[in-house]
Amino acid sequence: MLNLLKKTSSSSSYYNNSYNKKPNRFPKIFLFFLLLACPLLIILLEFLAQAYLGITGKDNNIDGKSPLIRAYQLNFLTANKQPIEGLTDGGDLVVKRSPTLGYELISPQKGKFWQINEQGVRDSEPLPLAKPENEIRIFILGGSTAFGQLNANNQATISHYLEARLKQRVKQQKSSPAQYRPDIFPFFAPTRRQLTKLPPKIREGNYRVINAAVPGYTSGNQLAKLALRILLYQPDLIVVLDGYGDLMLQSSQPKADIPYIDDFLADAKGYFRDSLDFSFTQWLESTALMKTFNSFTPQSSVSLDQTSLALNNDGKSLKSYLPHDIEELKRRVNRYGENHKQLIKLSARWGIPVVLAIQPEITSRSMDKLSAEEKAILNHLGKDYLKNFPQAYSELVKVSQDLAKAFPTNVKVINFYQSNSSFPTPMFYDTIHLTEQSNKVMAEKLYHAITAWEKIQIIPQYFYLNTSR
Repeated sequence: MLNLLKKTSSSSSYYNNSYNKKPNRFPKIFLFFLLLACPLLIILLEFLAQAYLGITGKDNNIDGKSPLIRAYQLNFLTANKQPIEGLTDGGDLVVKRSPTLGYELISPQKGKFWQINEQGVRDSEPLPLAKPENEIRIFILGGSTAFGQLNANNQATISHYLEARLKQRVKQQKSSPAQYRPDIFPFFAPTRRQLTKLPPKIREGNYRVINAAVPGYTSGNQLAKLALRILLYQPDLIVVLDGYGDLMLQSSQPKADIPYIDDFLADAKGYFRDSLDFSFTQWLESTALMKTFNSFTPQSSVSLDQTSLALNNDGKSLKSYLPHDIEELKRRVNRYGENHKQLIKLSARWGIPVVLAIQPEITSRSMDKLSAEEKAILNHLGKDYLKNFPQAYSELVKVSQDLAKAFPTNVKVINFYQSNSSFPTPMFYDTIHLTEQSNKVMAEKLYHAITAWEKIQIIPQYFYLNTSR
């Protein structure tokens, strides 16, 4: 019995010990719920952040860019319209890579401040390939100034005001023909001299001014676009408004292109690694949580250097883009001159006159004509820029004037860099982009240059009759 009792006691002790050593599952359950709660908490916080951004309206300006600046910054895609990983998301104006043009506007697309039609030009109406019988087409080529960078809408651009002015002229000719030269000149010399003083009539028809400019374009892009795109639409006259982009573009580049695209293509493996990092970072920055966090931290706004130069992806100073020596300046100027020479020759072959306009830039503006904001722009540019830019730009002007001498019947040159005393104050938003009122003045000056050209006028019968015999 003792042994039995002992055995029983031993058995009881065994079960008691087994019970006491029963595994405790509480920590594992707690860890499980903790792991489950973390993503749920993040999802909840994301919803709350979205609600906060929606109520406060901070979602639209979370990166320090105003809606107007973001609307005009370029967003680059591949030729197949796929995102180019590794490039900072610039803005709302979408362009795709082109093997012939460098890049071109996606068509159609519409933003708050602009509209691009089906043919890839800044217009709300389509541009049919077949030109109507009574339509007179004037194409404007150039970069961001010609495009109308930072303007409120399509109706605030140079092209719109120029078209309206030409249509007004045709209407005036029809309603008040006596104010213009008659269709047939008399033989009597004194009467002829009096009639010659009257303004000439211009060709009657439906004038259409097409804004074919693209932000960031230089002379190489424009030459390619004329040859491959614009000539198909049978232009009657070409206006080229440029200069600044060519002076700021390295001579090693024949035309403006998507930033760093050659670096990406040269190192495919590195590009793939960078694209993974970029995709994750881009996704993270797009979450409402990160946007809310960023809304409470100081944000660096877009710099003057970035708004002035469409392809300044890194925000470098404009001074750093200027030619570093006289030889580099010569190469850039020669590229500009050669591209425009080919553009003029190509246009002349089709009988198309060209207005070559040197775009304005703030350093030529006299101090008494500048607003307080424009004076601040000059201060930001620095002494080196203010000293070197005018000297470099004058070389472009000389080349353009030489082209006018070489092609006197097919080219007119207008130097808006120097001839800007009649422009309003303020004239500029930044270094080169014009206010709406300045666009009106620009359009008026182009209008007078175009209508003074015999190629666009109606030449009266017997106008060139020699009455001295």
